Amino acid sequence: MSAALQRRVDASGTELLVSGEYPFTQDDFNTIASLLYADSGIHLDPAKVSLVYSRLAKRLRVLGLRTFNEYCAMVAGESGLEERRAMLAALTTNVTRFFREPLHFDHLRDKVLTPSLDRLRAGGRMRLWSAGCSNGQEPYSMALMVLSVLPDAADLDVRILASDIDPNVVATAQAGVYRDDEISAIPPQLRRNCLERGDGDRWRMTEKVRRLISFRELNLMGDWPMKGRFQAIFCRNVAIYFDGPTQERLWNRFAKMLDPGGRLYIGHSERAEDPLLQTDGLTTYRLKDAAR
Repeated sequence: MSAALQRRVDASGTELLVSGEYPFTQDDFNTIASLLYADSGIHLDPAKVSLVYSRLAKRLRVLGLRTFNEYCAMVAGESGLEERRAMLAALTTNVTRFFREPLHFDHLRDKVLTPSLDRLRAGGRMRLWSAGCSNGQEPYSMALMVLSVLPDAADLDVRILASDIDPNVVATAQAGVYRDDEISAIPPQLRRNCLERGDGDRWRMTEKVRRLISFRELNLMGDWPMKGRFQAIFCRNVAIYFDGPTQERLWNRFAKMLDPGGRLYIGHSERAEDPLLQTDGLTTYRLKDAAR
């Protein structure tokens, strides 16, 4: 790949960002970046040239195309919707694991779930949202935390929305099947109570866990069909792919979806700057008193 990344020009004098199996020009990169931004709000940094090339070259091989110019014409055309979805899936990174940033889950248990137990047992409502659920480890971690303090939660009015823009990872998450090495971070007692052995090294979330979660394909830049408010929203390490204005719009939309006393959880490298929000520590946020 190193030789492919050496810059040169083709016979027409056009500079190639990549001169490997498929010539890749600045115009090609700009077209792909513009389409990705329009569809998802994701900002492609120019430093990602090699990543874009390596991931999308696989799509060109599958489609039998000869150049990135042909590919760009396809995804920009009216008939290119399906391939644009495939392009999005190829260019997004799904890094996740069970109980990632564990202090967030301790905070969820202590500040959101435990204070609500009496209200929930009396018929109250609780809604949690994993926005950018990837392969499902985050919403299942949320569900396991719920069940750790409220074992009969699936029979009460407690539900978790798990959404992602990529239909492929939503399908994986909905299946709820994971390998031995993927579930190692789940505490042993929760593992015994909430997972069942599958084939080989596979484990599956039990029905009581899966009943708590609704999985949906959802574009955070699009319309949100949800009407009610949430007691907790997890959107961690998602906004890092957006530019500043897009982040600001997203934080404001999340703030308006929070119930008074609810919490927004974001990644450790992110900051939610919005006039409706104030930090609660540990990169968690809640509505300011004046906004309640």
